[in-house]
Amino acid sequence: MIGSFDRRHATLWQRLSGASLALLLLFLPTVIHAHPHGWIDMSMRLVFDDKGRLAALHQSWRMDPFYSLVILEELGQVDGGDSLEAGLDQLGNDIRGNLSPHDYFTELRLGDDRLQLGQVSEYTVLERGGRVEFIFRLPLAEPVTLAGETLRYQVFDPSYYLEVVHEAGDDGPLKEALVVSGRDGCQTRIVPADPDPERVLTAAQLDVDEQGESGLGRYFAETGEVTCD
Repeated sequence: MIGSFDRRHATLWQRLSGASLALLLLFLPTVIHAHPHGWIDMSMRLVFDDKGRLAALHQSWRMDPFYSLVILEELGQVDGGDSLEAGLDQLGNDIRGNLSPHDYFTELRLGDDRLQLGQVSEYTVLERGGRVEFIFRLPLAEPVTLAGETLRYQVFDPSYYLEVVHEAGDDGPLKEALVVSGRDGCQTRIVPADPDPERVLTAAQLDVDEQGESGLGRYFAETGEVTCD
């Protein structure tokens, strides 16, 4: 596969993070200017345990239609007679392994404190409506009690090669894009990103084989907020 693309694209992929590479699993057929080069539609469900503590973040990521199409076509061309389901299973294993060192692109804070995350053991990849979907349960290292404090999270690719946004319609994020499970009395909202114009310009000027400043994606990330009584 690699031999069918020019050296410029190989260099691009060598410079991508392992996480982005595992998510995309392909080489761009043409040079595309400006970041991001793809997107993920995300849904988030906060999971509380029977003691009312936040225990995990259940996330669903839907890759954009273009990358989904190419990935599905690539998996359909794999020799050996493996089924699409088997290919998606292997893809899920690769994605999980490459996202693990990056905390699964997820930052979680309670008040001023950043919360530590555990390792994903429950996950799946499937095709739904022509799009590839990665679904996983991200546990906290230790369950926490919100006790009236506001919990905030961001999910982003640090390189901003991929943009991660909550599932949305014409009027903004969908209600089901951020929900709470196992706990009553919680209020949720999704705060849109408000990047500095200079960073917008920086991202727009990045070529496909260039990498932005470390953590560039943070400035373009939406923020989910949850406050429980």
